[in-house]
Amino acid sequence: MKFLITGNMGYVGPSVVKQLRERYPDATIDGVDVAFFAQCLTTRRAIPERHLDRQYFRDVRDLTESDLADYDAVILLAAISNDPMGERFSDITLAINRDAAVEIGYAASRAGVRNLVFASSCSVYGVAEGGARREDDPVNPMTAYAISKIGAEQGLAGIGGDMTITCLRFATACGMSDRLRLDLVLNDFVAGALTTGQITVLSDGTPWRPLIDVADMARAIEWAATRPASNGGRYLVVNAGADSANYQVRDLACAVAGAVEGCTVSINEQAPVDSRSYRVDFSLFAKLAPNHLPQVTLTDSIANLVAGLRDIHFADEDFRTSDFIRLQVLKSLIARGTLSDDFGWADWKPSSKPKVLEEIHA
Repeated sequence: MKFLITGNMGYVGPSVVKQLRERYPDATIDGVDVAFFAQCLTTRRAIPERHLDRQYFRDVRDLTESDLADYDAVILLAAISNDPMGERFSDITLAINRDAAVEIGYAASRAGVRNLVFASSCSVYGVAEGGARREDDPVNPMTAYAISKIGAEQGLAGIGGDMTITCLRFATACGMSDRLRLDLVLNDFVAGALTTGQITVLSDGTPWRPLIDVADMARAIEWAATRPASNGGRYLVVNAGADSANYQVRDLACAVAGAVEGCTVSINEQAPVDSRSYRVDFSLFAKLAPNHLPQVTLTDSIANLVAGLRDIHFADEDFRTSDFIRLQVLKSLIARGTLSDDFGWADWKPSSKPKVLEEIHA
């Protein structure tokens, strides 16, 4: 087996690499990443890329059919990864999350790749009153990020040929990672609890969010990267998560407070209604992937975050303006002139840029 993971040096990538290496110790596992967040390590152990055969440093917008030849599965994680970044960089969000993903999908099909996995999002449901959203329910994307994800799904649906394509509509990510993000609801709550002893909920606490730990995301991706077309169809969109992991935000805050001694919760009862509220039905995923269902409970995710942050001696009360927030990283790179307006490294010249800038060999 040969796997290629785009965006492997982000938040989810380290867990995916680890999962694939444990399940397929003899496989070839390569990563390709532009390395915006390479320095955002949150581990005192060796870098997660040690599990790879090769690490390529490359912009996914530059990948071609020849780059994808001989791979059995291509896993698309590379993305501008949340609503604040999507709002600040809407054009780039569409170019990377939608356009590049679809172009890679077509190139992979022409190259003979067997499985393509696209990391989509349940945020495509947007404002969703009533029951839990199923895959065939109408979508209502409210942000550039969500629009880019549904756009990529629609673009990938048009690919012909024999390649098996899986769009995993993930619940909201959470949990400890070797490149942790704190711009996610549960992770933010844990960081606030540890540094200030206070969790501040900006909404009235009633919005619904489905959650999935990054370790469980990796299990779902492993399934999608190896599933036969007979299990779900050649093109599949499926919600990835667990029915039991639909939570209201206030319940998440209280769960974290209960795990961190002395922590209190403040909820803005007067806040306007948060439009980002949806529950999700994950029964199709449970039917198709019974051996890859989420295993990490909310209690486990919180405990792992607490232990992981304490292990790196995390104590930054101003973490929302730090490199733990991906938007802050990008703004800093742009302010220093390191990153161009089109999200290219300022010192990379197209006329002289080699195909592979560097390889890290395990």
